[in-house]
Amino acid sequence: MTGEHNLAALLERSFEKKGDYESLLFEGRWHRSGELFERGRRIAAGLAELGVAPGERVVVTMANSPDVGVVYQALWRAGAVVTPASFLLSVQELRHVVGDSEAAAVITTHEFAEKVKRATEGLPKVRWLISDEAGEGLAALETLAQAEPRPIVARADDDLAAVLYTGGTTGRAKGVMLSHANLDFTGRAGQAAAHVPGVNRSIMSLPLSHSYGLLVTITAMHSPERGVGVLMRWFDAPAFLELIEEHRLQQSAVVPTMIQILLSQPLEEHDLSSLLYLTSGGAPLAPDVAEQFTTRVPSVTIRQGYGLTETAALISTNPVGREKPGSVGLPVPGTEVRVLDEQGRSLPTGEVGEICCRSPAVMKGYWHSPEATAEALSNGWLHTGDLGYLDEEGYLFIVDRKKDLIIRGGFNVYPRDVEDALLEHPAVEAAGVVGRPDPRQGEEVVAFVSLRPGAQAQTAELVEWARRRIGGYKYPREIEIVDAVPFTGVGKVDRKVLRARVAGT
Repeated sequence: MTGEHNLAALLERSFEKKGDYESLLFEGRWHRSGELFERGRRIAAGLAELGVAPGERVVVTMANSPDVGVVYQALWRAGAVVTPASFLLSVQELRHVVGDSEAAAVITTHEFAEKVKRATEGLPKVRWLISDEAGEGLAALETLAQAEPRPIVARADDDLAAVLYTGGTTGRAKGVMLSHANLDFTGRAGQAAAHVPGVNRSIMSLPLSHSYGLLVTITAMHSPERGVGVLMRWFDAPAFLELIEEHRLQQSAVVPTMIQILLSQPLEEHDLSSLLYLTSGGAPLAPDVAEQFTTRVPSVTIRQGYGLTETAALISTNPVGREKPGSVGLPVPGTEVRVLDEQGRSLPTGEVGEICCRSPAVMKGYWHSPEATAEALSNGWLHTGDLGYLDEEGYLFIVDRKKDLIIRGGFNVYPRDVEDALLEHPAVEAAGVVGRPDPRQGEEVVAFVSLRPGAQAQTAELVEWARRRIGGYKYPREIEIVDAVPFTGVGKVDRKVLRARVAGT
């Protein structure tokens, strides 16, 4: 039986409602919604003819293109489980995703085909490698797209729709199991919370392989209006601005590092008056960075939201017209949030503790990891590992990751506070902060910063800048100026890399 939340059925209903029109621009070519929908139907049939069975995991590792959404649609239509993997993963990381998920197939594009072959060598469960171009050992997507369409394969609401691997910033990446109902809930809730009538021209440069990109995709299926999208293969700041200007685009989902990079651009030289909303997620946005951007592009409202892969990317967002600076908003309808202390007791308004949530979006668990699942899920509540607080109106504020907390001389130091202070310096483009073991203080605060193009600053100047803003025990005693602060594929400071650098490993 096909459940009411089946994502393939959702897309079919959305297409029937909106019809065939020019819906997606990619690298200079417009694609019609009917063309993309029909291609997905045919590839689904081709996958079934190949032998991909309902419930089997299929890894998708592709740079952004119209075919990414088509392949997701096809896999759901065939009853398979989408397992996205960033094309930025190393051979070893990709091998872990493919092997751990016991994937039956990997779908990729020609530029990554050799890496996929190396990553899957000797893995017994992998039966097919599929690419946009035929080659040795590769089935071609175009061949699959010749198949005659079939009906949607029945899947229950609770059946798996996706297994998404966490970034692995605190260890080996774990597979997050999300059902059709999980993803449909967040798409519906995201649309209800964010949709503004008439605002339907978007630009997308987030990786579609990430839960945030997936959320944006499914949210669009719930929109009552025809939407026009411009898709970028990856984020490129000058091209991003030119596309907004040329096509009068109104909104975009971004991560904080993208906003920081945009601030280095000559924003005033572009007509960005059509741009009304930036939805920022994936990591906390420094208030000073948000203020700088909205001052320079006054048409824009920045709306922060919050979610994890474990909640299909959505827990809260700022309601349209009731945005609160610095906050990640109110829990979306159907989602409860509590802030708990170490003993699991609810904390009063304004007190920092671990953010826990309960909603229809919460994952089924971690793939093949019952211990990790039991640790994260307790009595129906997901323990996020994030520290934050609720204000008197119920708005949620993120402080930091619990595992990133630095304890210096018995005092809690949140890396994000230090990073935000450093980002206020006019020369600083990016900042990352970690703790270093220290025999006297327990831990010492260490910062890494990269500078804006052409800017100059001395480490002593930056130390003093931070000391004046955040006080005696928090400020970094050591600052290293680097060419580039490392970020994960979704724009979070990669503190795992920084900790290794501090440790000299």
